[in-house]
Amino acid sequence: MNDAGSLSSEQVAGILRTRIRNGELRAGDHMPTQAELVREFGLGRGAVRRALDDLKAEGLLTGVTRGAPARVAGPLPLVGERESEEPQQTAAGLGPRILAAFDAPDVRIDALCLTAESLALALAEPLQRIRSGRLAPRSVKVRILLPGRHLELAFPRPADEAGDVRQVHERWLDLRNVQGAALRHNLLALRSTRDLDVEVTFRALPFTPPVKIYLLNEAEVLFAYYTVTRRQEQINGQAVELFDVLGSDSTLFPFTGAGGVRDEAYVEESAGWFDGLWNTVATELHLDR
Repeated sequence: MNDAGSLSSEQVAGILRTRIRNGELRAGDHMPTQAELVREFGLGRGAVRRALDDLKAEGLLTGVTRGAPARVAGPLPLVGERESEEPQQTAAGLGPRILAAFDAPDVRIDALCLTAESLALALAEPLQRIRSGRLAPRSVKVRILLPGRHLELAFPRPADEAGDVRQVHERWLDLRNVQGAALRHNLLALRSTRDLDVEVTFRALPFTPPVKIYLLNEAEVLFAYYTVTRRQEQINGQAVELFDVLGSDSTLFPFTGAGGVRDEAYVEESAGWFDGLWNTVATELHLDR
């Protein structure tokens, strides 16, 4: 990932993905040129091209070449249509819902997750819109529950009992700290750019979360299971077999206060559950070594 003050190619892909999902860029539309994207996001052409290649691999773009701009491929459901209530992969579904949450004058996001990587990517588009003046909430308050640094994690961990647990743990801790610090930096920077009331707070869990949960404006809950799989990862130049999860691939199930009695009860219960963890077993968390 780039330094905390800049966007990565993954974040740019997330911003463009959200614009496509929301209908701001519609099927058949030309994407901005690579030169225009370089100017907008302040990245090199290589990073912009990687972002476009990611979207092409997902089937969202056609014609990603060095010549004419790519086009948005195929009809996509707009946020607010019936299809948007269906479960979606986190990488595709979280961004549009986070963006919609920023339409509220007072934005509140509570999250329980393993590293906050997906949340950091999903926040890139609304923060970009706030900086450009297209969104203007009065306040943004974010609370994030993450596993504590000294916790013996259930995952990720070596698949081989003789594997180096410390090495795998350090890799996870580095990711948790870098993603969390970037998220906090980018949110708090809004205080100076737009004079917003911004609060970002982290607390540490005493257990490995088996699920990820996002509560948006106390009106919507997004829920996903962390499915543990065996996979290989390069750590310090070596291939390591891990029991791990890919949060961006997990399926998000949406529940909204407007979705009927069951959904309304689920949202209310989830908010109380999160507050219970936050106010009891969760402890102060520092994003450092």
